[in-house]
Amino acid sequence: MKREKSAALFQEAEKRIPGGVNSPVRAFKSVGGNPLFIKKAKGSKIVDVDGNRFIDYVLSWGPMIVGHAHPKVIEAIQKTAANGTSFGAPTALEVDLAKSVQTNFPLMERIRFVNSGTEATMSAIRLARAFTRRNKIIKFEGCYHGHADALLVKAGSGATTLGIPDSPGVHPDLARDTITLPFNNLKLLQKILEQEGNQIACVIVEPVPGNMGTIVPEDGYLPGLRELTRPFGIVLIFDEVMSGFRIAPGGAQERYGIRPDLTCLGKIIGGGLPVGAYGGKREIMEMVAPAGPVYQAGTLSGNPIAMAAGLATLALLKDPAVYEKLETRAAALAEGLSEAARKAHIPVQINRVASQMTLFFNQNKVTDYQTALQSDRDRFSKFFLALLEEGIYLPPSQFEAFFLSTAHSSSDIEKTIEAASRAFKKL
Repeated sequence: MKREKSAALFQEAEKRIPGGVNSPVRAFKSVGGNPLFIKKAKGSKIVDVDGNRFIDYVLSWGPMIVGHAHPKVIEAIQKTAANGTSFGAPTALEVDLAKSVQTNFPLMERIRFVNSGTEATMSAIRLARAFTRRNKIIKFEGCYHGHADALLVKAGSGATTLGIPDSPGVHPDLARDTITLPFNNLKLLQKILEQEGNQIACVIVEPVPGNMGTIVPEDGYLPGLRELTRPFGIVLIFDEVMSGFRIAPGGAQERYGIRPDLTCLGKIIGGGLPVGAYGGKREIMEMVAPAGPVYQAGTLSGNPIAMAAGLATLALLKDPAVYEKLETRAAALAEGLSEAARKAHIPVQINRVASQMTLFFNQNKVTDYQTALQSDRDRFSKFFLALLEEGIYLPPSQFEAFFLSTAHSSSDIEKTIEAASRAFKKL
């Protein structure tokens, strides 16, 4: 497989962009080699600048749930762009998308659109601190909530891949107010709340983590978060930037029947364009400017093109058959990969929730950040590169989730399992 053009572009990019990429995990540092430079995508496939074609399981890190360049999404983008790309003023599209989101997330009684998941989580935490008049927050090891200073503490994702879970440049006082606990451990959370519950503004969690690889919440864990935080008046924030509209139409809170106080969304609600949102109880959200004193603003927030792409995407997800198809294809892929590994005598753990999953090269069950770190990164790198040669594009990190779209066919799944079978035999 020729990759000369990608290699040349990466060499040029390194002279102009830190590390040659605009987001760390794209750099292939943990798997070796140079990143692919993508030219185009359609459906379940991406094509790089050298003309190589891949079945794509990264899907722009999740949002392409209806596949790349879906005709209805592209039509909505083109039609809206023809009327102008940004106004810095309200549009009807913002109201329409808010209504569409609230259909599936009724607990988001008020919504504020922003431009990224990082903006959403950062703003939600500021709001929780203002609402409770407290400073401390609790997050969980390996959960990534964007690169705001207070959240870059054992944050998973690229930080884990690169071995820098605590980023230089974060002021010690900000990190000091961030308490980090292991995921899936209610006893330790209960102990901390008994000691400091009246000082905690919020607990923020990826209800189905994807940034240390996919971690499945144990039975009772998410309900336990709600039960433990409620008596202390602690704001429970669900970061559903990845899981929202992905693992169920109403995200993890629908799937597991939990009622968070605030929710953060992103990815899918922009149809692949830059967008995020946070929202929740009316009495909390009414504190956001201009309704209240908590300031947050953004010139491009509610960008009409992003709103249009999101509306088109969510419209396509209204058919219940969409989620049935995603579940069936994802189950087939997970089962096929597991069987192929078993036949090759390669120990793996496949964690899956709906159409999000991770294949860990690990002999033991992966339930949190520490058990994820026990995975064999070298074996994953070899597996990743072997699949890449066969035209299968997985996330270039052991500590990331991969995804399916409605565009992935049975043939795509079969080809992937066959390629994986060959790759496992080489390990």
